[in-house]
Amino acid sequence: MKIGSLFYSTLNNKCPRCHQGDVFKHQNPYRLKDMFGMHTHCSHCQLKYEREPSFFYGAMYASYGLTAGWFIVWYFIDKFFLGLDPLGFALGIAVSIILMSPLSVRWSRMIWLNIFNKYEGNMRAGAGLGEPER
Repeated sequence: MKIGSLFYSTLNNKCPRCHQGDVFKHQNPYRLKDMFGMHTHCSHCQLKYEREPSFFYGAMYASYGLTAGWFIVWYFIDKFFLGLDPLGFALGIAVSIILMSPLSVRWSRMIWLNIFNKYEGNMRAGAGLGEPER
């Protein structure tokens, strides 16, 4: 897995295999009623996103890592710049985690997809079998 392709796919919500099709039905993660709305297949290479029932339960591991990373960032910002008391720190981290949760849900699903599907370069539209364009 190339790190550049992981970041591109995750931040742009694109198919991890072809980087062409959209994974989510709506690009705005803060549209809360449609936050989990995903396409079943890539519109370009026909990759099936949910490989098996409950596939995205595994994305909770990625979400845990993202939340732990956010806590570490908050700790260093507080230690070196803010100097909040423990209650202020706890409130700051809680509010920021709540505000970041729609992004965290999407990013964790995209990271999970990228773990199981590698980028295969230029794919023919509708190839379905993962054959690169020649």
